Amino acid sequence: MTSSHQIEIRLNAVIVAVTKEEPRLLVVDDAPTSKHALPFGPFNPAADRTLEQGLRGWVKNQTNLQLGHVEQLYTFGDRGRDTYGQSGSERVVSVGYLALTNEAKPGATTNAHWTNWYDYLPWEDWREGEPEILQREIRPRLSDWFHGLPKTTATAALRQRIHLTFGLKSRTWNEELVLERYELLYEAGLIAEAVRAGRKKFEDPGLGKEMHSDHRRIIATALGRLRGKIKYRPLVFELMPERFTLFQLQRAVEALSGTRLHKQNFRRLIADGGLVEETGSVDLHTGGRPAKQFCFREEVLLERLSPGVKLPGKRRAG
Repeated sequence: MTSSHQIEIRLNAVIVAVTKEEPRLLVVDDAPTSKHALPFGPFNPAADRTLEQGLRGWVKNQTNLQLGHVEQLYTFGDRGRDTYGQSGSERVVSVGYLALTNEAKPGATTNAHWTNWYDYLPWEDWREGEPEILQREIRPRLSDWFHGLPKTTATAALRQRIHLTFGLKSRTWNEELVLERYELLYEAGLIAEAVRAGRKKFEDPGLGKEMHSDHRRIIATALGRLRGKIKYRPLVFELMPERFTLFQLQRAVEALSGTRLHKQNFRRLIADGGLVEETGSVDLHTGGRPAKQFCFREEVLLERLSPGVKLPGKRRAG
C-alpha cells in the first residue's frame, strides 16, 4: 500500500555562544509568524554523507559561522508541531542539534541575529537569586492548575513531579531539569505555545518569548543537555577565547548554569581538576589589577574520562 503522506526532514541548530558574560543564542526572524525561530536547513540525502555534515554545511553557507562542538539532541516529530505552509499530508520532522561557537556577525544574506537565551526561559536564570517570575507567576498558577484538576490516582504523582521539577517543599533546584520544567508549563497551559496548540487559555503571564513551532522545547532540551555535560566534559572551553582569565571562565560557567559560584571554591575546583594552565600573559583591561591569562590544558583529555567543571552544591528553592 502506498502512503500519501510526505515527510520533510529538517536540521535545527541551537547555536550557543557566551559573550560579555551572557549566554547567547542565534535565532532568525520567521516572517510568516513574526516570531523568532531556530536556524534550520533541509537534509539533502544525495549531497550529505551524514546529518552532521549537512548541518555544518548549511550553517557555514547561511551564516558564515564556523561551529566547534556539535552533538545531536533529539528528533522532534510530533504531529502538528510545525503547521505553517503544510497540507494535511505533510509531516515535518526536525533533528535537533546543539552547536557551540564564538559569537560573530552572521553573513549578510541571512536574517539571523544573536539574543540572550534567558529571554525564552527566564525562570532558568538564578544568577541574581531566585527569579521573581517563579514566585509571582509560575508557582501560584501551577497551584491553581493542579487544584483545578479532577482528583485521580495520578494526582499524587503529579504533585511530586511539580515539587521535584520546581524545587518545592525543601527540594533542591536541579538546574538540569530545564526540559522537564518547560514541558510541565506546557502541560499546564501556561505558555503561549500550549495555548496555540489548543490547551486551556490562561491570562498570559508573559513567561518568556514565544517562538515558532516547538523551538522553545528544542532550546530547553539543549540547555538541559549542556548544563549536564559541562560537569563532566570540558565543553565550556569551546566557548572561550584562546586566552582567558579565571574570572571570565567563572562568568561563562555561571551564564550556562544560571547560578552564581563562590570565587575561591570555583578556582579550587579548576585547579584540582588540572583543566587550565598559565600562558605567561596578563589581561590589562580588567578595570583593576592585571589578571593572569590561562588556556585550556588539552592533556587533561588523556588523563581523565570526565574532565568537566564540577559545580559546587545546588541552592535550595522555596
